[in-house]
Amino acid sequence: MSILPITLDHIDRALLDVLQHDGRATVGQLAERVSLSPSPCWRRVRQLEDSGVISGYHAHLDRRRMGYGVLGFVQLNLHEHTTDICAAFEREVQALPQVLACHNLSGRHDYQLEVVAPDLEFFAEFVRSRIRSLPGVREISTSFSLKEIKRTVALPMDG
Repeated sequence: MSILPITLDHIDRALLDVLQHDGRATVGQLAERVSLSPSPCWRRVRQLEDSGVISGYHAHLDRRRMGYGVLGFVQLNLHEHTTDICAAFEREVQALPQVLACHNLSGRHDYQLEVVAPDLEFFAEFVRSRIRSLPGVREISTSFSLKEIKRTVALPMDG
């Protein structure tokens, strides 16, 4: 399934840039920052929401302050790549709150999971008991983040 990008003008891009960095900005603040009056600004934001370009708003939490001192990456391969096994694996991964992201990869590994844990002991037990028991899992390898250099969910707005 391919999702086609929509065409955005410079004002839409400016609105998105502001919202990506300050999701709590009021319509008045947005309008001032992109040189629009509040009504047209509000209409544009609603259009961006209705079209699915803006899919939601959230608060960015500091994982360490929330008690998750370990950030690990789990690369894994499946026994088979049937539609049923892949669908079952993906469905169960989505239900694990410790898994922040899951990507189906090309190359050496089938999937990569980004996992948070309070400590290494919890992480190891989580991998042994939960990840290893996911449908179709054959091989697992893990890596740990020693230092997070950059984390963003903001997309570039330079066209």
